[in-house]
Amino acid sequence: MVNKGSINVADEIKSRCDIVDVIGRVVSLKKAGSNYKGLCPFHNEKTPSFVVSETKQFFKCFGCGESGDVISFVEKYYNLDFKGAAEMLARDYGIDLSNAFLDQGNKKELYEINREAAIFFFKAFREKDNPGYRYMAKRGISHDTLHQFGIGYADEEWTSLTDYLTGKGIDIRTLYELGLVSRSDKGRYYDKFRGRVIFPIINVTGNIIGFGGRIIGDGEPKYLNSQETRVFQKKKNLYGLNIAKDYIGKDDQIVLVEGYMDVVSLHQAGIKSAVASLGTALTPEQAALIKRYTKNVILSYDADNAGQNAADRGLDILYGEGIKAKVLKVPEGKDPDEFVKKNGRKAFAEAIEQAIPFGDFKIDRIKAQYTLSSDEQRAACADAVVQMLADLTPVDADIYLKKAAADLGVSERALSRQLENVKRDSEQRRFAKDRDSHERSAAIDKNEMTLLRLITIDKKYAQFPDDVKDKVFKSRTGAGIYQALAGIQESDYPLTMERLRSSVEEEYLQDLNEILDIVIPADREQQAFDDCIRFTRKRILRDRADEISTQMEMGEGTITSDEMRALQAELFDIQSKLKKV
Repeated sequence: MVNKGSINVADEIKSRCDIVDVIGRVVSLKKAGSNYKGLCPFHNEKTPSFVVSETKQFFKCFGCGESGDVISFVEKYYNLDFKGAAEMLARDYGIDLSNAFLDQGNKKELYEINREAAIFFFKAFREKDNPGYRYMAKRGISHDTLHQFGIGYADEEWTSLTDYLTGKGIDIRTLYELGLVSRSDKGRYYDKFRGRVIFPIINVTGNIIGFGGRIIGDGEPKYLNSQETRVFQKKKNLYGLNIAKDYIGKDDQIVLVEGYMDVVSLHQAGIKSAVASLGTALTPEQAALIKRYTKNVILSYDADNAGQNAADRGLDILYGEGIKAKVLKVPEGKDPDEFVKKNGRKAFAEAIEQAIPFGDFKIDRIKAQYTLSSDEQRAACADAVVQMLADLTPVDADIYLKKAAADLGVSERALSRQLENVKRDSEQRRFAKDRDSHERSAAIDKNEMTLLRLITIDKKYAQFPDDVKDKVFKSRTGAGIYQALAGIQESDYPLTMERLRSSVEEEYLQDLNEILDIVIPADREQQAFDDCIRFTRKRILRDRADEISTQMEMGEGTITSDEMRALQAELFDIQSKLKKV
């Protein structure tokens, strides 16, 4: 729910930030009548369908349906929440947001606690001789680089950080929520990070969201990361992007590596566009974040089997986002950190030039799994390659089909026919899946089930607010069970589960049994009802927004400008209502 403070912030920012200027920084816009047009940054398209209205201060894509104001654009494009987007725009346009937000005790407080922890680690690393500093010096990391990344040290004591932060009046439960402390079986709290070099994880708006700790010497785990919290989701962030974002534009590419030390060493060597995926396999959210800055990625994972498998999976995710990815196989079988220290920036830059394109890497990986001297193995390899080609765009598939045919010694025509068969089978499966998905979409959802369970508990919950009462049950199942309930409650008979089961259609019995198994604590019934009504309102608004988007898309060129403006205004009003709901 957007509070009053947030609404005031939104009004202030929208009055000071021109949406054409903000979007024009990342999207090439051309004047089109009274509006501006460009290629949508939220989906792949060749014909511009992304429209920005200077007079309405509103954007709309007639291709994918994305729309909103300047703040919602920044939220989606840079993968930020409302506050992060507001702070970014405020910083760029010199807007003072001091005391603007009313949620000072929420995320801002957590960011501040993380900052205090980072300062503690930072000072511990520098104020006296310690194993952490000696370790990083031995790894060849300079003072300037250590400072740039805010690297710190967690000593081996059990409660150093705990004592420091609780001494500042910070609740131990908040420290536990942030993953700065752990709790024993006996309920005792102690520092999570001990005897480790600390790498603060900083998001693109400059807030410290978590930490990574590298053990010094032997021990497991080698790297320890902060847990998921309200301010830290690994899958949505990239280590080093807060620094790299200022350099990516120069070469229009990101060098994606696995670990903290790879990023630090590459930056020190002058490879400033290096980022890491925070010790997790590359996620679709991270790929979408990368796409905000560039569509060119050099994957430089470790040369071992695990690293190459991770690169293989990462390529699929990046390709799915429309990103052109290549794989850099570090010479000498070393990881990027070791190689760049030994050979320097020039050698690493030369290795980037020799990076293997997506399709070549995939085909080579497949070929390595087969003995190509065997006709049977060669045929199996061809089948595997065709399966891979089926997931590519037609142009890419055509290019790599020719390469695969030459590599495997089979005719292009044979591979092409096999590819057509695979695509046809895939299309049939997709059609069946879409059909099943459509059928499931008409099925009862959790919200309807919860409301029906509440009505069986107390008939007062059958009284819905006027604005939703005719639209609560979207599914046939939900409407059918509700009608059976209403029929019993209007009769002179008491409501029993047996009577209800005998009143509903047979096809609804399985869902009814699931509904009756739902447990709602007595002190949470009203809250559950209110939540369901709130969800229903949001669903109704979203359904109407979809209808308007379709109407605008289908009516472009056939409806009047006044009608289009009316639809845009209604859509904007719905977006505002959704934020409030």
